[in-house]
Amino acid sequence: MSERDLLHTEICDRLGCRYPILLAGMGGVARAELVAAVTAADGYGFLGMVREPPGLIAEEIDAVRARTPGPFGVNLIPAATDPALLEDELAVCFEKRIPALCFFWEVDPEAVARAKAAGCLVLYQVGSVADAVAAERAGADIVIAQGVEAGGHVRGTVSSLVLLPQVAAAVSVPVVASGGFASGASLVAALALGAQGIHCGTAFLATRESFAHESHKKRIVAARSEETVYTDLFAINWPPQSPVRVIGNSVTAALGDRPLGHHPDTLPREAIAEDAGRPIYRYSTDSPLRTTQGDLEALAQFGGQVAGAIRDIPSAGDRVAEIVADARRTLARLRDG
Repeated sequence: MSERDLLHTEICDRLGCRYPILLAGMGGVARAELVAAVTAADGYGFLGMVREPPGLIAEEIDAVRARTPGPFGVNLIPAATDPALLEDELAVCFEKRIPALCFFWEVDPEAVARAKAAGCLVLYQVGSVADAVAAERAGADIVIAQGVEAGGHVRGTVSSLVLLPQVAAAVSVPVVASGGFASGASLVAALALGAQGIHCGTAFLATRESFAHESHKKRIVAARSEETVYTDLFAINWPPQSPVRVIGNSVTAALGDRPLGHHPDTLPREAIAEDAGRPIYRYSTDSPLRTTQGDLEALAQFGGQVAGAIRDIPSAGDRVAEIVADARRTLARLRDG
């Protein structure tokens, strides 16, 4: 097979993209500009619409379609969303005929069934073999295996390179690798371990089209891998026992030897920033966006361990192109010895 063939996997045909490079649907960050840029570069973008009002979801979908004719999806998180709001979110996605929905956290068979009945391709991000099997059993078409080195909310406790081949062996549906993947060489590694593509968050957060605040992007570029912190302190807005990985800041520095063991119901509601008139609390899961004002340094600056390999803030299209070029160089090097 040619290097081009190796980089066109089954998920490319299922999703309708050229390269098996998926933009993670990061809440707040993966808005229309970023999704359209990744999709236009022949990857596949997901809008991060976690707990967003249906009107905004409709606007963002229309904004992507105004920028590119390519297919894209929407990321929702049933476990972290009020059931009535989730119902409205799903309804607008179905009304807009979104071709793919990505779900995360606890496997929700009802959400999968609703999406499938509406004709959507369903991807489910999981953090364990057991959840991968449950997602397939629920009807998911593609499983995303997320390793503990991932940024943002982290479902499992096993590293990507250990988890990925186990998930690939346990399910019959295509598997996508997530957590620590930001280069072409890592794409080739994922393919070698049984995946059919990669799912990237940190790599695309640090791009010009990302809706993240510029200060957040610069923190990603400056951070070393060991400066990321795995903690459940940023918990307001999410269910208990929902750890995240962030770039260390003044809030995590004050944790001492207690990064875990925090409950969202016991954390103080201290507003330290605001976004579009909405208060942002010190220990919330809100990350600083372009529109956020206040004490940005103390907010959750999500980033995976792969931040140590991110050294610039290019366009999303250039990020996709570099991953593809690096993958081809890696394949050629392996082929030629």
